Amino acid sequence: MSIKSYVQSHRDRFIGELFELLRIPSVSADPKFSKDVFAAADFVKKSLEKAGADSVELCLTDGYPIVYGEKIIDPTLPTVLVYGHYDVQPADPYELWDSPPFEPVVKTTPRHPEGAIFARGSADDKGQFYMHVKAFEAMMAEGTLPCNVKFMIEGEEEVGSSNLDGFVKANKEKLKADVVLVSDTHMISLEHPSVTVGLRGLAYMQVEVTGPNRDLHSGTYGGAVANPVNILCKMIASLHDENNHITIPGFYDKVEEYSQAYRKALNDAPFDLDAYKKELEIADVHGEKGYTTVERIGIRPTLDVNGIWGGYTGEGAKTVLPSKAFAKISMRLVPNQDFQKIAVLFENHFKAIAPASVKVKVIPHHGGAPAVVSTDTPGYRAADLAIQEAFGKKAIPTREGGSIPICALFQNELGLDSILLGFGLDTDALHSPNEHYGIKNYLMGIETIALFFKHFKEQVK
Repeated sequence: MSIKSYVQSHRDRFIGELFELLRIPSVSADPKFSKDVFAAADFVKKSLEKAGADSVELCLTDGYPIVYGEKIIDPTLPTVLVYGHYDVQPADPYELWDSPPFEPVVKTTPRHPEGAIFARGSADDKGQFYMHVKAFEAMMAEGTLPCNVKFMIEGEEEVGSSNLDGFVKANKEKLKADVVLVSDTHMISLEHPSVTVGLRGLAYMQVEVTGPNRDLHSGTYGGAVANPVNILCKMIASLHDENNHITIPGFYDKVEEYSQAYRKALNDAPFDLDAYKKELEIADVHGEKGYTTVERIGIRPTLDVNGIWGGYTGEGAKTVLPSKAFAKISMRLVPNQDFQKIAVLFENHFKAIAPASVKVKVIPHHGGAPAVVSTDTPGYRAADLAIQEAFGKKAIPTREGGSIPICALFQNELGLDSILLGFGLDTDALHSPNEHYGIKNYLMGIETIALFFKHFKEQVK
């Protein structure tokens, strides 16, 4: 039986197992889900054991455990290190979900006419990393595993992977491999399969603006005392100029300017701007002047408010002048931008633009470095050949706007590039209500991953 046949004959079970994993609300950002995050780790451990992995263990950290497992069939053969994460983003706001976020259901969509699994974590990253477990199972069952494989599945990616750095540094020998394989990105479409070769970095922080020492009556004090919400909104608005250029001094100092030839090649990838706007129900796109939507996402840095609050937000009216206002702000960074230095630039600037009528606090959360992978490596060539065999088309190399900070960690500590072989679509509502993942994407991903192993062995001969 071929891998393709094995996947098709076990289709319902593969989907059913993913449903079980998706029912576990492993939200790493919220302590009330702590037991569920550990339960997800245990599920992954048992799944690897059933698939045939050896030395499977829960490696404890100061946070949530890292699941490690391996299958060494011959030390002289190449080794693939698979990375993924079993934690998920918070599902809030729950009322915007069409079905409960941790009760997976299958529905059809325009991009997924054969059905998609709607659940938090379906595309990011449970559905994608679980493809690797099932591809491994299929290769083991068919006796066709051509390379050694190691799994490292963590539970803190959505909160910055703060304990992964120490784990990797302390376990370099255990994690020794020839390539890292990651499925935590998307492709252009099933008709235009692609491989991500560039990711942006991230600097994320919370800001707090304080005015008076308590909430005040807006009639008695309004107009005489600074309103922190008003002030915060003005400060945030000043972070971009009329061309949507970020105004923080020094922010662009290390940003690479690409040649017209490179920019043209980037824009040659299939992209339908009208369909993009229609999908999002927007009249027009928005961003830095002088760059296309594809460039704004792939090769330009950004600054966005991820949440803002303060004062009274309950039912009805309360005429209050709030004491405090808050915002969460993230900056997506491009190669050569150091996220720690950018965080310092942001903090210094944000405090400098605050009027004397308020006090400002900047609280760093997490960050990570950008990563760019060469297309002239055995790993990329193996991914391209696997896609050609599975999809009948060459892979399109693309730059993606998201961040996977550990890719830079793997480069720096293990000397390994990460092959970003993702199968989600940009319309899958990652981090949003109604997140979903195509069943066809899931099953084709399993098949393609197995083909990657075959071609990687051939490429490193």
